[in-house]
Amino acid sequence: MIENRFDPLARSSNHMKLPKKSLSVNHHQFDSLLEDALSKTDLEEHVTFSNHAQKRLDQHGFTLNEADLTKLDEAVQTLADKGSKQSLILYDDLALIASVQNRKVITALKSTDMNEVTNIDSAIQVKKSID
Repeated sequence: MIENRFDPLARSSNHMKLPKKSLSVNHHQFDSLLEDALSKTDLEEHVTFSNHAQKRLDQHGFTLNEADLTKLDEAVQTLADKGSKQSLILYDDLALIASVQNRKVITALKSTDMNEVTNIDSAIQVKKSID
């Protein structure tokens, strides 16, 4: 029989003891770190566009202004709140496929060119504001 020379569960009087360190918490520093983390999250909440989606928008002559992007941000947040992952967003004459979890528009096309959409779990129609 081979003797097991390494038993991590075995208690030995020869094992090293590590010094105990006291943990001091600087509440001001924690608050600062938390605020930084939350502000970075806010930046990540804006919808972005993949290169493919941007090319399709350019190809079809669509430009989106701040009001449009705000509407899309709100739509994606609504979808995220309901647990959606891949969604169709109908906006004005656009049909956008978005990864809700990544807050990214994957592709864009004219809604009149849309025949069939697969691999989505939700859809939302967003009304464009009339200025």
